[in-house]
Amino acid sequence: MAMYVRAGSGRYLASEHTQGPWDPRTQHMGPVTALIAHELARTAPRPGLEMSRLVVDVFAPVPVAELEVATEVVRDGKRVQCLSASVSSGGREYVRASAWRIRSAGTPATPVAKPPAPVPPPAPEHARSWLTTSFGYGRALDWRFVAGAPMETGPATVWGRLAMPLVEGEEMTPVERVAVFADSGNGVSLALGFETHVFVNVDLTISLFRAPAGEWICMDAATVIGPAGRGLTRSTLYDETGEIGTATQTLFVAPR
Repeated sequence: MAMYVRAGSGRYLASEHTQGPWDPRTQHMGPVTALIAHELARTAPRPGLEMSRLVVDVFAPVPVAELEVATEVVRDGKRVQCLSASVSSGGREYVRASAWRIRSAGTPATPVAKPPAPVPPPAPEHARSWLTTSFGYGRALDWRFVAGAPMETGPATVWGRLAMPLVEGEEMTPVERVAVFADSGNGVSLALGFETHVFVNVDLTISLFRAPAGEWICMDAATVIGPAGRGLTRSTLYDETGEIGTATQTLFVAPR
């Protein structure tokens, strides 16, 4: 079974595999973000332009229900292109996103100075597997921890791979594989106990300096909590050949 089943043009029925850890009636933002990337990939595609940045703003928890994803071209150029997307259900908008595509051209690659984790991190087959049955999204991915541990506080480096289709009968792209995983940074690098606090992200920004490849995506994530009910998660993203970009999440933090 897939995370979503297409129910018409731009419409998708969410399955239990999209469930988040806070409430079984609402979705984890990973699948929603990947679904946005899935629809954006079909919006005014142009050879030579690649997704380089995706920003997602979350207005409210997304229900496990039928979703409508509407997209449009905001700016159409030969070298850059800006797109937008909106996710709604039952007539209410829950998520709004914007994305940039940038033309692909030859440039001299520069080494990344002092990376937060080995480049690339140890391959997923050498990492520790984590199996969870507590919520749908957690069960839908294959998790492999290189550093840190599930449900323990502190930074973590972890590989992830979606173990099922995103949309039933439709191919999943590497960018969608990044999107479905990148929203997990605050969940794998806990700064506070899951039992005592809520730390949900109100946004997600994915920035890619090269196109990802393959099924496995890795994140090296760390979360900091400020003194006034806010937090920030920073994640460095990798595929199996090296670093590809970053993801950041702004967190709402409160006692349970």
